[in-house]
Amino acid sequence: MAIFTRLLRISLCIALGLVAWLGTFFSAHSATADRTPVKQTPIEVRVHMGNSADDLMFFPNQLEFEAGRRYKLILDNLSPEKHYFTAKDFADNIWTQKVEAGQVEVKGAIHELELKPTAEAEWFFVALKPGTYELHCSIPGHAEAGMQGTIAINSFPGA
Repeated sequence: MAIFTRLLRISLCIALGLVAWLGTFFSAHSATADRTPVKQTPIEVRVHMGNSADDLMFFPNQLEFEAGRRYKLILDNLSPEKHYFTAKDFADNIWTQKVEAGQVEVKGAIHELELKPTAEAEWFFVALKPGTYELHCSIPGHAEAGMQGTIAINSFPGA
């Protein structure tokens, strides 16, 4: 009888352990599924490139994103001259889904966007690798005049 009771307790402990493990597995799996980038509604961030007074600045010039999140970066050029959104190291550390401008959708690796006066573009991406990256306009003299900034990708909370 003592052996039967001992086997029953061991079986019960194994069963409870298995239930606890499965609960943890499915809980973690569903939390991961909620973070699946293609299922996320993109977080919109707008950046103005210059302004109508032709100030050579990005507004804002300090951008923050979170790794694992999907974004829609809306860029518009409010100035009377063209500008570049150049951030190669940032672009190397994100997954670009697409860039939309006018009636055109561009897919693949993107490192720089040129926006002519009054143009607007939408860059859909998922931030991947945490770090701080340089942003500038690559037209000669623009970065030196103030058209520069930083883009930070922060770690995903709980990661």
